[in-house]
Amino acid sequence: MIRVQKEDFDIGGEVDALRKGRTDIGAIVSFTGTVRDGGADNPLSSMTLEHYAGMTEQELERIEKEARRRWPLAETLIIHRYGTLRPGDNIVLVITASAHRQAAFEAASFLMDYLKTNAPFWKKETGADGESWVEAKDGDDAALSRWEAED
Repeated sequence: MIRVQKEDFDIGGEVDALRKGRTDIGAIVSFTGTVRDGGADNPLSSMTLEHYAGMTEQELERIEKEARRRWPLAETLIIHRYGTLRPGDNIVLVITASAHRQAAFEAASFLMDYLKTNAPFWKKETGADGESWVEAKDGDDAALSRWEAED
């Protein structure tokens, strides 16, 4: 399941809904990304996330299908927020569920590496020094490249 939304989400509620009535799930892995303050050297007052409605959901569905192709997953959930968020706010939730933990861990890691690098979201940070668009980091590209060998 894919949701791109402005509203916050309840992590525990989402996990409970995903597993309700399922006795075939032996492992549930979740990752929650939150807005972090840049610290004393770079205090952040907000982060604004923008996306292209329709295209974003389609691309997230594509990568979710790829995760299901690679690993035996019983369930998946990707929730990504947009709009203006403050430090401490939830940004993204990825949940993977499988009969066994290895598949759930690897699929969650794959999905997050993709979301961090290639998902069609644009992030603008606002802080004491003004506004700036967030650029991709080399480390994020390196993390994603480990999955390319499995294509």
